[in-house]
Amino acid sequence: MIKDSKAQKEEFENTQVKEETKKKPAKKRESKAAKEVTELKELLAGKIEELADVNDKYLRVLAEYDNYKKRTQKEKEAIYVDSVGETVTALLPIIDNFERAVSTFSEEDKQTDFFKGIEMIYNQMLDTFSKLGVEPIKALGEEFNPELHNAVMHIEDEAIADNTVVEEFQKGYMYREKVIRYSMVKVAN
Repeated sequence: MIKDSKAQKEEFENTQVKEETKKKPAKKRESKAAKEVTELKELLAGKIEELADVNDKYLRVLAEYDNYKKRTQKEKEAIYVDSVGETVTALLPIIDNFERAVSTFSEEDKQTDFFKGIEMIYNQMLDTFSKLGVEPIKALGEEFNPELHNAVMHIEDEAIADNTVVEEFQKGYMYREKVIRYSMVKVAN
């Protein structure tokens, strides 16, 4: 029985050693796993931060592209408005000459075919301008507006209200909201 007891004691000690051996690697495994989890968490946090940075850059590029589209659309519209303005400006002296020609005819001469032809051409040009969106600026009898009128003369007349346009020397024209040529006027003070 003593043998058995020695054998049991050895067996018990061996079992204890085996269990301790098993426990140590388990602790090592746990600490190794914990380190890996921590490393993975740090890696994940870094990737999330990187993703947020990339997303921010994407949103900025998207906003810049949207602004670019709006800016180029405005530039295209401005180019068109400027082109129409330049074309109309080149044609305005012709309109002015037709106005002068029409105003020089006497009542008798207005019955001639020549006058009717000049008047038809003049009216046709005004209709074409109107279709393009070019309109004459109202001046005579209106209140002086420096954004529409160019005052080249002033008169003192108490019968007329202050800042009233009393005479128009040259018609002004607008295209949409843009003044192509200011009206040249005389203003009462």
